[in-house]
Amino acid sequence: MELEKSKQRLTYDDITMGLIVGNWKMNTTVTSAIMLANAVKVQIEGQFGPEVVVCPPYVSLYSVSETLRGSRISVGAQNMHSETNNGAFTGEISAEMLAQICQYVIVGHSERRTYFSETDLFINLKLLAALSAGITPILCVGEKREDRDSGRAHDIVSSQLDANLNGMDLDSKIVVAYEPVWAIGTGQSASPEIAQDMMFHIREILADLVGNQSEAIPLLYGGSVNEDNIGVYVSQADIDGALVGGASLNAGAFCRLIANASRTER
Repeated sequence: MELEKSKQRLTYDDITMGLIVGNWKMNTTVTSAIMLANAVKVQIEGQFGPEVVVCPPYVSLYSVSETLRGSRISVGAQNMHSETNNGAFTGEISAEMLAQICQYVIVGHSERRTYFSETDLFINLKLLAALSAGITPILCVGEKREDRDSGRAHDIVSSQLDANLNGMDLDSKIVVAYEPVWAIGTGQSASPEIAQDMMFHIREILADLVGNQSEAIPLLYGGSVNEDNIGVYVSQADIDGALVGGASLNAGAFCRLIANASRTER
């Protein structure tokens, strides 16, 4: 299905000013996570801007959620298991356990795919479990450097989306984050043109699945996003926000990033 690059129907930006998600990864203790969450809350309090989500480690989820209670900041988990029933899965966390604390959960991050050998089928089951529990999943997709250099980037992301979204009712709320693997934590971010090209491709795939409703699915860019470059990304027609890694660990830098995203016009 061919889409016009200028948004004409009800889009995610018609509903909200975008979405900024901070992925804290394996950083912070419970004490420092509370301090970071509180600092972000205080600095953006009363400001008008994008929806903000922070994703601390499991051990800090409850404390951070309590710290942010009543604020404009939502809480997300960095991962979850696909099992929907309680059982003998030592060390794992289910969507049901997260549902009382989190509004969002990151699924399919490249670090999970790479370091923990998570397959597209496993990721698909996680997405279904998250939606069943009432949690909005943030699905991460993206190509490796060799895929980009060989001209296979679109094919790789198409394959991931087809497998990850298999059997899913996309009337449910979902977020898709494009994170080129070669840009995550490397300081080598994709150009705005590369990011927009992939986002338009993702929007086309979603449109084939759900038609015009695809415009209401937020698309985030991730990969060495910071306060200096956020503006050029969210100014692109099909980029609704960002999944932020290292830059979300400093309250001042993260809040400036949020402010810069707020001031950017398409």
